[in-house]
Amino acid sequence: MKFGHFDDAHREYVIDTPRTPLPWINYLGSEDFFSLVSNTGGGYSFYRDARLRRITRYRYNNSPLDMDGHRIYINDGGTIWNPGWQPTKTELDSYSCRHGLGYTILTGEKNGIRAQQELFVPRGDACEIDRLTLENKTDAPRTLDVFSYVEFCLWDAMDDSSNFQRNFSTGEVEVVGSAIYHKTEYRERRDHYAVFWANTPVTSFDTSRDAFCGVYGGPAEPEAVKAGHCSNSVAHGWAPVGAHHFHLTLEAGETKTILFGLGYIENPVAEKFTAPGVINKARAEAMIARYATDAQVDEARKALAAHWDDLLSALQLDSGDEKLDRMVNLWHQYQCMVTFNMSRSASYYESGIGRGMGFRDSCQDLLGFVHMIPERARSRILDIAATQFEDGSAYHQYQPLTKKGNRDVGTGFNDDPLWLIAGTAAYLRETGDYSILDESVAFDNDESKAQPLMEHLRRSFNFTRTHLGPHGLPLIGRADWNDCLNLNCFSEHPGESFQITGPSEGPVAESVFIAGMFVKYGEEYADLCGHRGLPDEAADARAAIAQVEQAALTAGWDGAWFRRAYDAFGKPVGSKECDEGQIFIEPQGMCVMAGIGKETGQAEQALKSVEERLDTKYGVVLLQPAYTTYRLNLGEISSYPPGYKENAGIFCHNNPWISCAETVLGHGDRAFEVYKKTCPAYIEDISDIHRTEPYVYSQMVAGKDAPTFGEAKNSWLTGTAAWTFFNVSQYILGVQPTLDGLKIDPCIPHTLPGFTVTRRYRGAVYHIRVENPAAVQKGVKRVTVNGKTIEGNVLPLAPAGETVEVTVVMG
Repeated sequence: MKFGHFDDAHREYVIDTPRTPLPWINYLGSEDFFSLVSNTGGGYSFYRDARLRRITRYRYNNSPLDMDGHRIYINDGGTIWNPGWQPTKTELDSYSCRHGLGYTILTGEKNGIRAQQELFVPRGDACEIDRLTLENKTDAPRTLDVFSYVEFCLWDAMDDSSNFQRNFSTGEVEVVGSAIYHKTEYRERRDHYAVFWANTPVTSFDTSRDAFCGVYGGPAEPEAVKAGHCSNSVAHGWAPVGAHHFHLTLEAGETKTILFGLGYIENPVAEKFTAPGVINKARAEAMIARYATDAQVDEARKALAAHWDDLLSALQLDSGDEKLDRMVNLWHQYQCMVTFNMSRSASYYESGIGRGMGFRDSCQDLLGFVHMIPERARSRILDIAATQFEDGSAYHQYQPLTKKGNRDVGTGFNDDPLWLIAGTAAYLRETGDYSILDESVAFDNDESKAQPLMEHLRRSFNFTRTHLGPHGLPLIGRADWNDCLNLNCFSEHPGESFQITGPSEGPVAESVFIAGMFVKYGEEYADLCGHRGLPDEAADARAAIAQVEQAALTAGWDGAWFRRAYDAFGKPVGSKECDEGQIFIEPQGMCVMAGIGKETGQAEQALKSVEERLDTKYGVVLLQPAYTTYRLNLGEISSYPPGYKENAGIFCHNNPWISCAETVLGHGDRAFEVYKKTCPAYIEDISDIHRTEPYVYSQMVAGKDAPTFGEAKNSWLTGTAAWTFFNVSQYILGVQPTLDGLKIDPCIPHTLPGFTVTRRYRGAVYHIRVENPAAVQKGVKRVTVNGKTIEGNVLPLAPAGETVEVTVVMG
């Protein structure tokens, strides 16, 4: 069942009913100011940091769902409704939501009045613009009372949701004309404030929630909207809001627009006040003036569209498969950019309070966006590296404003260091910019301990190399990629616990998954050493890699698949010796991607075991059989009911590892089959089962052991976005940046006769045509560049500004 449709011509997803299975959202903003907006106008806004600069409130885990947001109310002679249906839920005569690239358009019609709410964040400004267009489609004049409404958060979202005894006394506003200034705590230590404005003179206003909604009221039935006017309240403490009221008459057939803006302003301390307690509004007034007319807003929308045109032009596909093309060309790259901006911090599943930026997460996200914005990828790498510790480990997560996170001794996630190599290597393959390796980067943001980025990578590599366990496999620490596989934190005996603080202190768990990572990304590190003129270091690194690879082939092999790990007591995890959790997805994907067992047949057998034991109609589950009881020696993974999250759910993030691994072995049919099972465009028809947005990836889907098999959760902010784009663009389509140029090595279903890719690479544009006359899955027979046949399949680097015509014949 579908609740909307793709409009490829306008690059939008059009939602036809407000009653979607869950709120289906979009992200507005691409620099510092961000808003989340749902298909009914719910959502919230923040500046840079979703915790420390939260501008509007949002109540998670609330019922009714999605009440807070960017609200417009229309009182038409006592009939009260919203253009997006929520929160009044008045039945509309027609409704649509168009989610596009950085904008959303909600359109509702009721009793001959059409209201369109267009929301976007302009480039270069810290504000959200909402354009309301009202049209009287009848043949008689109509008088309406129109209201806007946002509820301000008191900046720190954690404090706002918990410290009521203080916050109920700190709310402050100023009202100047149609501008409402939210200056709570500005007098104390803040240098910032928010402003919610309209370009039309107000009839009345409210800044107190109690006055607008009623003390026992709420957004669904605000007292002011029912009364037809606001009370000009000025908030002193309690809950400050912004609400405008306009009493309008529309002649027959007339259209009127009102422009609203929600802006963030930061003043230097010297400019905080123009008089005691009166904020300096000069920057806000300048912002308001930039969006005072429809013509100005139109120009801002054009600039936003041009921005996305440029980003998406870095890679465009024409395959003849409209679903594949729409994902690769539009929605997939769009989601990769959103995950770049957000990491995992702010969604309808992440509150923006706890996680901040992820070290591993942000490094993986680089794989999906580096081709679009290499200069910002460069900055992100340096930013991430500066949170690393001198021993090579890192904060697992950190707040973007403070660059600090939580880290207890002995509780590191031991895969984190290797992801820095993965992200940096991806940047270097894309750009050839080796100067980044010479950039001085602090450790733990302490400039006195700064070292070149190359030294950070060296310590990442050596951290794993020096943290090996009794089987010669890397130590897992708190966990590896699977945050819930906690093998060092609990005793197998009830009532006992221990915490590992070093490689020689007590029982120590090992990870076969990190072994696969060390082989794959260690080899990429060795390649960098070679290109940096460090042949001895490269050789030394490869010797260490070979030892771990051998451990993976012996201690890590279970007979028909790779084991997952060894727990703190030396017992195998992910083995036929186990009663449950006998096979895991992660080491099969990562080890085969690394080439472990490719020559000995073990890689082939591992992927056969995945297909036989883990595959389902909705994707590959994380493990089987599911854990039915809690296991102290395994930790959080067994705390989930069977089929959910890490306990045998379909973790969409690592499904592309299996698809990538299949291409390593030349299995194009199987790789594409795995790709399609979790790809949104291919599963749009089961939106009633899937429930999350049909235009973006989700983190997980309930596995076959769950009562809700096929239901997704945690949409938008997931490493699935980057990894699946990496898979389809570089492993399946085979357009692979290398340190020496673009390599073309497709691995496609044999039924695909060919495709064309336009790829921007190091300043040149490559038009690549792939032909598959023999209907093979993998193999390149001939490559011609500008009409001349070349040796091999790595394209010669072209000068910036040049256009290159490439033909690749498979066979």
